[in-house]
Amino acid sequence: MGLLDRFRGGRGRSRSVARDNASEVRALAEWARARRGVEAFIEPKTTVTDVTAVLVAADGEWTRRLVGERGARRLADALRIPVYDVTKTGYPQRMRDFDARRRIERRRAREADLED
Repeated sequence: MGLLDRFRGGRGRSRSVARDNASEVRALAEWARARRGVEAFIEPKTTVTDVTAVLVAADGEWTRRLVGERGARRLADALRIPVYDVTKTGYPQRMRDFDARRRIERRRAREADLED
């Protein structure tokens, strides 16, 4: 594949995108199986990215992958987890709480390193 082929929409592109998509779906499935209480949130397409899926575990840990809406819905069905449209429901509070805890942990680690 040439440098610009991915932007031209050539023949090899669809196979490559499908392969990439399959690996993203596999990664999400593995992540979900390793955690409890996982829910899927579908994020809309933006000018920068296609449709993405965010999986959020019961403790608020989360991961995001570019899988397309159909891929996200199929994954949620296969894993038997609830799926939500983030534009309608928003992100769960536990996800924001998880991020806040991580920020605090990183700040404390930096402060501890400075004291040493």
